[in-house]
Amino acid sequence: MEISSFYRDSWVEIDLDCIYKNVRSMKHFLPETSGVMAVVKANAYGHGDAMVANVALEAGATYLAVAFLDEALSLRQQNIQAPILVLGAVRPEDLKIAAENNITLTVFQADWLKEARERSSFKEPVSFHLKFDTGMGRLGIKDQTEVNELLNMIEEDDQLTLEGAYTHFATADELDTTYFNHQYERFVEMVEWLPVRPKIIHCGNSATGFRFPEKVFNYVRFGIGMYGLTPSLEIKNDIPFQLHEAFSLQSRLVHVKKIKKGENISYGATYTAPTDEWVGTVPVGYADGWSRKLQDSEVLVAGTRCPIIGRVCMDQFMVRLPYELARGEKVTLIGFQGDNNIGIDEVAKNLDTINYEVPCLISYRVPRIFLRNKSIIEVRNPVLVNH
Repeated sequence: MEISSFYRDSWVEIDLDCIYKNVRSMKHFLPETSGVMAVVKANAYGHGDAMVANVALEAGATYLAVAFLDEALSLRQQNIQAPILVLGAVRPEDLKIAAENNITLTVFQADWLKEARERSSFKEPVSFHLKFDTGMGRLGIKDQTEVNELLNMIEEDDQLTLEGAYTHFATADELDTTYFNHQYERFVEMVEWLPVRPKIIHCGNSATGFRFPEKVFNYVRFGIGMYGLTPSLEIKNDIPFQLHEAFSLQSRLVHVKKIKKGENISYGATYTAPTDEWVGTVPVGYADGWSRKLQDSEVLVAGTRCPIIGRVCMDQFMVRLPYELARGEKVTLIGFQGDNNIGIDEVAKNLDTINYEVPCLISYRVPRIFLRNKSIIEVRNPVLVNH
């Protein structure tokens, strides 16, 4: 059981109203025949799986998607009863546990289903979505003969149901749509291989939903956009409605000191003060997911951008302050402080990566505070548990 308090001066804030607004906006933007499948894999991209899932369902999503069976079971253990699709590979012998928990699996290979039937005895029915590989090269069937073999196995077993079919686009977030169109046309062709069209057909990720709502069939898998982030900077101007970024990372100064010109800061003595200056210590480090690569980037202190000086340590880093500030002054690593803002896209650029990675990097040991209507509704701190 989790303890609802924490005893450190660093935390993540998740504004669940932003999640709600983003899902509602996507639902209203899509054709009436298309629904929203909220993607909450990787602990909802670092935001908190069950909290995000519940708000997404409240906002109008009707299906959830995760990467692994463990993630689906975690949602079930947190009393979420909505349909859940596992997008990744599940071990054949674990078909039974999926059936017992009413979790939908991805079937991507005839041999996999054959082995699953042989190795996993189960009494409850289990549903599948057939994954077609149209050019991503990850999971999926490409051959019609194999599709027919798989369909025959499902038809032979009353406990197996083919509920859906889907694919995943590799370049939906790029301006050049040549490869996207190739994959889409290939998917349309593959769906025609099915003598009976499944109830659910989906091919659209966030980028597809934003740019090609007429091509999503009847579900959009809403991942990065649900968290208020653009699938790529390349298509930022193509997003048809305002996104609201839900994730912020906060801390406080735990020590303030004045150093003299010529003094050094942190491991390797890589920073030497060019003049007398005030320095603050912030209790966040690479063990929290704040990478060493962020040396020389900026955070917000007292509404002012302040540079990180010296190397980021495992649990702390130092910033150059504009003047003497009190211990306890709030530090914003991601988010708004006054009129200034450091968004996830900026942090991703400093890390030479994509925005998807940033909230996923912020580790479990940073407590999560969940907000609705600007009020705290729950605090989760996995570090402190009752044994």
